Amino acid sequence: MIYRLDNNLWFPDPRRGDDDGLFAIGGDLSVDRLLLAYSNGIFPWYSFRDYDEIQWWCPMDRYVILPHEIHISHSMRSLLNKNIYHVTFNQDFQAVIDNCSELRIEEKGAWLGPQMIAAFSELHRQGFAASVEVWDEDEQLVGGLYGVCLGRCFMGESMFSLAPSASKVALIALAQLMEKNGGLMIDCQFETPHLRSMGGRHISYDDYLAMLRQE
Repeated sequence: MIYRLDNNLWFPDPRRGDDDGLFAIGGDLSVDRLLLAYSNGIFPWYSFRDYDEIQWWCPMDRYVILPHEIHISHSMRSLLNKNIYHVTFNQDFQAVIDNCSELRIEEKGAWLGPQMIAAFSELHRQGFAASVEVWDEDEQLVGGLYGVCLGRCFMGESMFSLAPSASKVALIALAQLMEKNGGLMIDCQFETPHLRSMGGRHISYDDYLAMLRQE
């Protein structure tokens, strides 16, 4: 069942949604609504050229990386040991989200349009979204990722790479930082070969919520 949201701040039970995870449309991308969404495992995702209304998703099967399970292949270890990249956190959120958008903006179904960029940028301004930046030896931004931070969990939204394996470097750095500081989970939203190679795994929505709400 697909629910239509109004101007009130609420979400229906996502367990009643479609099998693919879509369960609601409408509403807005205010900070309060986004925080309510992410605190319940819900995220906005829609092709801004094809749909006038926001679509809200909450798959019952979740794909995550547990920070201590991040997989670093032999080739990645060799790359990291060469020190040709260095990583920063929250040093240029805007450049990261802009690159994530620009690299896919002409693709069919592109979702990271101006409205989403503005919403996540405001989340970042208020301290609820974070970025990881990867720089080369010439101090050029060559990769990164961003997402929403709630409690001990990080809900990944998008990543980009302009140099070999730069996005993997960002993900490894994030996982290592989270493991060091007691982080529990990196939400990947959907499985991809890239994320599977990095140690991703499927968990149930109930297990996801338990981790999200763990203090």
